[in-house]
Amino acid sequence: MLEHGGNLTLAAAQYNIPLADWLDLSTGINPNGYPLPEIPPAIWQRLPIEEDGLTEAACAFFGSRAAQPTAGSQAAIQILPRLRPACKVAMPSLMYKEHAYAWQCCGHQISTFTDLDDDILNSADVVLLCNPNNPTATRYPAADLLNLHQQLQNRGGWLVVDEAFMDATPENSIAQHTHLEGLFVLRSLGKFFGLAGARVGFLLASPQWLTKAQEILGPWSLSGPSRFIATQALTDFTWQQNTRLQLSANSMRLAALLSENGLAPKSGTALFQYVPLKEAQVRQQQLAKQGIWVRYFPEASALRFGLPTAEGWAKLEAALKAF
Repeated sequence: MLEHGGNLTLAAAQYNIPLADWLDLSTGINPNGYPLPEIPPAIWQRLPIEEDGLTEAACAFFGSRAAQPTAGSQAAIQILPRLRPACKVAMPSLMYKEHAYAWQCCGHQISTFTDLDDDILNSADVVLLCNPNNPTATRYPAADLLNLHQQLQNRGGWLVVDEAFMDATPENSIAQHTHLEGLFVLRSLGKFFGLAGARVGFLLASPQWLTKAQEILGPWSLSGPSRFIATQALTDFTWQQNTRLQLSANSMRLAALLSENGLAPKSGTALFQYVPLKEAQVRQQQLAKQGIWVRYFPEASALRFGLPTAEGWAKLEAALKAF
């Protein structure tokens, strides 16, 4: 099992603190997620209808020509390695680990790099990135990614970009280019929209690859209620714009609070702050003893702080000052 944020049950057992008493900052999920609409009873009683406007809403939101709904971006992560024979795959050394795991399970050879100038990219068949990166928040300019895609496509290669944390800054997305051969983008409603439990994601690519992905997924890859909620969220432009402003302000507030207490972030997104420090594990444990759960990355000696709830700011500030 790979470690993920949100494993709060284990933390509660380890530190003997009831689940209800925790402030969970380990996931990078918007704590003020999309307000759930009332779901018509008939949606629960029938099979999902795939001509319900969800795909059209997704294409309009992402700016893409085509989109394949999936059960979270995790489903797309597991499908992509099955769409080509075993090959050489390059990805950053510190990134969301499910990507490497999925490609390795399908027999692909994994190599890692630290930046896009690494020579290892010259021999890769597939380059895989998170933009912005999870957890380091590294951002890759769209022009650089499109140039890399062209180089890969010239030799039959692919560029796969996981944009799970892109919704707060859609102007940096390359989703509008996914009609190009060999370019794949993954999106999710789990982070920005705070709908991780609905398990709604999208694979954006040229139609031929989406058709092959659909053949693997089979029918009804999303439940009817999830499709209904996702369609509402993707078309609520007022909520989206207000949320972008709110997340940006709260992320800056979090960075300032951490800096004031000796945990200055190296980088961040609208949904989390990334803090490398020598005593990262000690700090995680100190916070955990006070009922605050943050994500620890041992390979980088770093912590990732998600945004607190409205009630959680005071608890986090008090815990940081206790250092």
